[in-house]
Parts: sequence; structure tokens; C-alpha cells
Amino acid sequence: MNEIMPSRQPSPRLADFLPYQLSIASNAVSTRIAEQYRRRYGLKTTEWRIMAVLGEHGAMSQRDLSQQTLMDKVPVNRACKKLEDRGLVRRLPNERDGRSHLLELTSEGAGVHAGIMPLALGIERELFSVLTEKERTTLRDMLVRVRENAGEFDAESLAGG
Repeated sequence: MNEIMPSRQPSPRLADFLPYQLSIASNAVSTRIAEQYRRRYGLKTTEWRIMAVLGEHGAMSQRDLSQQTLMDKVPVNRACKKLEDRGLVRRLPNERDGRSHLLELTSEGAGVHAGIMPLALGIERELFSVLTEKERTTLRDMLVRVRENAGEFDAESLAGG
């Protein structure tokens, strides 16, 4: 009996759908980088994204982390708990809001962050070496514009209301 194997290539209609292509490209790049920080530091993608934001911006609430990373609050909460359990982040009282806490990298977390950043940047250079410097700059600019435009939509405008 001959089984028909599904094609690894998307249909022409799906291949032309830019959100699909962005998602696939993003997943491929993230997976490539995630292999390294999972192997070297035992971190999952969500955990690393939180550490990257905290390393860049300093102490933040979990709500702010969800907004900054565009990730749902449940995976952010889980990742923050795991990072705290590992001693990579610590909770601080939030002086502006007595109901929430701020999270910040511990010295160990800052050390892990400092080790991963050069690794991630090296992989970025490798992956994007197929583009010229001008193409990389153009791609960054285009992605920012698309992300900003996507942020201008709300549920009502998308529903046609």
C-alpha cells in the first residue's frame, strides 16, 4: 500500500501569506538560537526572552514583561517562577503598586545573560550572513514598521466594526 507523504512545502497560497512566512522564519531563527541556550544554560525560549528584557531594561513587573515580550501572562508567570527557583531572578516590592512585585536579574542571572548575549549575536550574524548589511538594516526597519502598524489595530477594527 502506497502512503502519500505530505509535502514539506506549503501550498502556493500559504507560501504567499506573509504572516505565515514571518512566523516560520521567526520560529526557525528562535529554534536555532534556543538550541544553544537550552544546551548551555538549561533555559527555555520564554525564560530567555524574560531574561533578555530584564537584562536590557532592568526590573519590571510580570505584567510589563508580558507587554514587552507580547507573550501571554500564563507562560510569563511560569517562566518567572522557574527563573526565580533557579536563582536567576528575584522579586522586589513594587513601590508604585503594593499589589505587584518587580522582577530583576540576580548577579547569577546577569552572568548568564552576559554569557548568552554574545552567543545569540554570533548566531544572528551567522543566520543573517546571507543578507548584505543594507538588506539587514532594511529588514529591521520593515519589521519595526509592520510591528507598529499591527499594534494600531484593535479587535473592533479587525472585526470590521
